[in-house]
Amino acid sequence: MTNLPNKLKENSGIVYYADSTAWFIEDNGNPDEIYQVDFKGNLLKEVEVKNAKNRDWEDLAKDENGNLYIGDFGNNGNSRKDLVIYKLPNPENDSGDKIKAEQIRFNYPGQTEFPPEREKLFYDAEAFFYHSGFLYIITKNRANPFPGDALLYKVPAHPGKYNAEYIGNFDTCEDWETCQITSADISPDGKTIVLLSYGKLWVVKSFTFDDFSKGTIKKFDLGVRTQLESICFLNNETLLLSDEKRGNTGGNLYSLKIPR
Repeated sequence: MTNLPNKLKENSGIVYYADSTAWFIEDNGNPDEIYQVDFKGNLLKEVEVKNAKNRDWEDLAKDENGNLYIGDFGNNGNSRKDLVIYKLPNPENDSGDKIKAEQIRFNYPGQTEFPPEREKLFYDAEAFFYHSGFLYIITKNRANPFPGDALLYKVPAHPGKYNAEYIGNFDTCEDWETCQITSADISPDGKTIVLLSYGKLWVVKSFTFDDFSKGTIKKFDLGVRTQLESICFLNNETLLLSDEKRGNTGGNLYSLKIPR
């Protein structure tokens, strides 16, 4: 669709509300801000998020009331004890340049070592979505050897401190470079879930909650190997995707009709 502004070269999450614009975040160590960009690549707005710190912001989600959620759960080394999801009021309704966040803190009950041994590096995450009062987290499995799956957890979408509830495993594939989940979303009608990686897309239908991995799953190779970090629904049939800038590749916003 367009090149993204240079300020978003490390974009890691995207969410769509209305019209021809989307909101973005950047990951590890970048400003504590959210950014509104139009579909022509113009940076329209920068909003500072108060009561928040960008340790490693990795994905965005929204609920039926327009509240925005920032997943600060990037955990490459599996050593963090401060995992948090920030809950913000709908930024589309705020005319200022600052917005205050509430905190949803959580931990993975199965993790007892920080970090664990390399074959148990299960506790990084870059993907989540909202559904019916809960936030569903899909981990980015960094275990070596790579087991070819992602773990599924959920936490309440309300401020507090929680033990994440383990739901199940989502089978991806065995190629470490293209089978780690980097973003996820659920369609506005709640009938389709998508998961993204560096080059692959999983489309899940005919599922029930909580363990949506038991639905009908189709895997598609997108034919690219850029650093695809973000996905969201534009509508029930169309996706928005973006990738980080890496060398001469990436730094773009894309649209994609959901494959059949």
